[in-house]
Amino acid sequence: MQFSHEEYLGDLNNFRYAVKRFDASKKISDSDWHILEESLRLSPSSYGLQPWKFLIVQNTNLREQLKTVSWGQTQVTDCSQYVVFTTLKSLDEKYVDQFIHTIAQTRGVDASSLKGYRDAIVGDVVTGPRSGIAQAWTQRQAYIAMGNLMTTAAMMHIDTCPMEGLDPAAYDRILGLEKSPYATVAACAVGYRHAEDKYQFAKKVRFKRDQVIEVR
Repeated sequence: MQFSHEEYLGDLNNFRYAVKRFDASKKISDSDWHILEESLRLSPSSYGLQPWKFLIVQNTNLREQLKTVSWGQTQVTDCSQYVVFTTLKSLDEKYVDQFIHTIAQTRGVDASSLKGYRDAIVGDVVTGPRSGIAQAWTQRQAYIAMGNLMTTAAMMHIDTCPMEGLDPAAYDRILGLEKSPYATVAACAVGYRHAEDKYQFAKKVRFKRDQVIEVR
């Protein structure tokens, strides 16, 4: 039997939806969660800078507190794993140098050979045109990682719900981030849909192809 990309991807995209009600009794296995964690760690980012930290909040007390500043959404407490996406508030040369050192160590090259690349990064997001919007720039990187997590989960028939309906400043306070280099951007609940979540049966509402795709 020949593999059908169209059929597979059609199933994948139709399976995924923003789960409104998770089954709190169903937990993701350690082996499956390891794969999902790796999808976060290996996510692409501009320059490969990875200006993020992913907080996996499993403490039930913390989740209850986060729920109160997430419009009372039950996904926070009922999902198997709750991922809070945080990114650097600012970028400096020290962070870029740490990244360059990691490249050199990983690939077995001399850091000095990466000077041109290092200077290009610094000249863009540290001292250059985008330095003034560095935090907004790092936040955009977080959404790449979130998309990667959600796609990987869907491939494994594990459910997700991306969440921006939360108070980032309150999250920072509850999670002890206020004096750290990182700040909350958004979150993603991961687990298994409840059999009674009516939204799993709702038809997807999307604009037609010619309304969103234009070839020039």
